[in-house]
Amino acid sequence: MPSDRPPTIDPQAARRWHALPQAQSAWLHDEVGRRMEARLAWIKQAPKAWVHWEPVRGGLKTHALLASRYPDAQCFMVEPLTSNQIIAIESVAKPWWHPGRWKSQTRCLPEAPDGAAQMLWANMALHMTADPQALIGQWHRALAVDGFLMFSCLGPDTLRELRELYQSQGWPEPAHLFTDMHDWGDMLLHAGFAEPVMDMERITLSFDTPQRLLRELRELGRNLNLARSPGLRGRGWLAQLHAAMSQQLAHNAEQGRLTLTFEVIYGHAFKPKPRIRMGPETVLSLDEMRETLRKRENG
Repeated sequence: MPSDRPPTIDPQAARRWHALPQAQSAWLHDEVGRRMEARLAWIKQAPKAWVHWEPVRGGLKTHALLASRYPDAQCFMVEPLTSNQIIAIESVAKPWWHPGRWKSQTRCLPEAPDGAAQMLWANMALHMTADPQALIGQWHRALAVDGFLMFSCLGPDTLRELRELYQSQGWPEPAHLFTDMHDWGDMLLHAGFAEPVMDMERITLSFDTPQRLLRELRELGRNLNLARSPGLRGRGWLAQLHAAMSQQLAHNAEQGRLTLTFEVIYGHAFKPKPRIRMGPETVLSLDEMRETLRKRENG
């Protein structure tokens, strides 16, 4: 069923991850946001108001691109954490001498107002939530009728090299499993969206050292897998991981660099007008209809 929660995600671990303050946006999130922003050229509808869902994690550099594309639109940045609200507000604040400082149309809120926006922008958020159907429902409520959703997330081919490495070592999975784009399309329809359009691309990143690779992964998220290692691991295991990465991940890489694949899914859908729900059908014969009308006339 589309409403099922991802079976490999630990809800408690997901809550802890979302409660962590974020100092800045990950490089990959900003890059994916830049690519998704270019897709707005296909959409002729310019929103009067739009929601930027958790911009600190999703990509603060992308926010500037969106604000430039829609300079006259009101923006609601949604950040549940107070610390992230401060970072988001500071990132868009104009200097004191700027003539438009006191005319800012950007607000930062812990929740999105219902039906207030014609566009909701959510970059790289869905794959880190334990209840994606509920999150999609929040997005649907935040949009006005005929508004549209733009989102991106990681797909199931992400980290395939690292998964193969962990499997070869007999270790638990390095990450939870990511949802296929066709399942996201089903969830969008289940939540009330219409005309979902999904596509994907693969981005390959290369790294000089295992340490740099792991640092990049920590910026992107955490391993939320229910079957992850139950305890802390020591320096000996970390050295073993570094050695295995250097040996296995560099097999197909140029110049001895480590490579990782990221499958990025892009989604777009509209919020249609609510469907008219018809009551149960009643079938009357012609004689019964005449009798009913006669009773109304005489009654």
